[in-house]
Amino acid sequence: MPTGYRRQVFYAEFSSTRHRLHDGYLTATAADLLAADPRLRDLDVEVRFDGGVAHLTGDVADLDQLRRVRVAIGRLAGVHGVWDRVRVGGRDPVILDIGCGDCPQYPGNIGLDQRPGKAVAVVADLRNGLPVRDDSVDQIFAVHVLEHLTDYLRLVDECHRVLRPGGVLHVLSPWWRHVNAVADPTHLRFFDLQTIKGICQQPAPAGRWHPQHASCDGATVFADLVAGQPTDPTPDASHLARFFD
Repeated sequence: MPTGYRRQVFYAEFSSTRHRLHDGYLTATAADLLAADPRLRDLDVEVRFDGGVAHLTGDVADLDQLRRVRVAIGRLAGVHGVWDRVRVGGRDPVILDIGCGDCPQYPGNIGLDQRPGKAVAVVADLRNGLPVRDDSVDQIFAVHVLEHLTDYLRLVDECHRVLRPGGVLHVLSPWWRHVNAVADPTHLRFFDLQTIKGICQQPAPAGRWHPQHASCDGATVFADLVAGQPTDPTPDASHLARFFD
């Protein structure tokens, strides 16, 4: 490769027909994996795909079992994200859905938005932090939220604060090269997979973020980020190379 050359990345968007067929393929492949892998086949977990995102349901005994399933499903080619509503040790997950408006990602999510809405349980300005206790949430959805904030890193730090150890932040934002990124005049920030890498490399008092999964489908940047602890090592370079340049 010539010195100074930088690879230009372009993503091909799927048609609706291809999305539907691909989701069916991934759902069948995930079911085969759960049935065949001796580390997974005794777990009471089901997976379906929608738009390349895995949706896990079921029950597991502990967080280690859930992590095992998340990692295994995330290794399938073509997966954009791994989301779940899996009960751990008989307990339903506490899921915060920030900026949800009238459209929470799952029924039962705790909606938080700056304006009242059908799914909003807590009205709060995200620019002022999250009115939520430390280490009290299992997952947070930030779907098309961060791009609307000038200082989104403050909100990302707040998400880390309120997540329990091993909790996951699910981020979706328009890819910077797609027209959706610039068509909305309220978008203040632009995202690429390298932006997610930068978030994972940011030092933080509460601990770093570790990428469980990250992807781009030509329109949207997806990231599932695990809240690490201050004593955790920095993300391994070979693991980062799965997702980032």
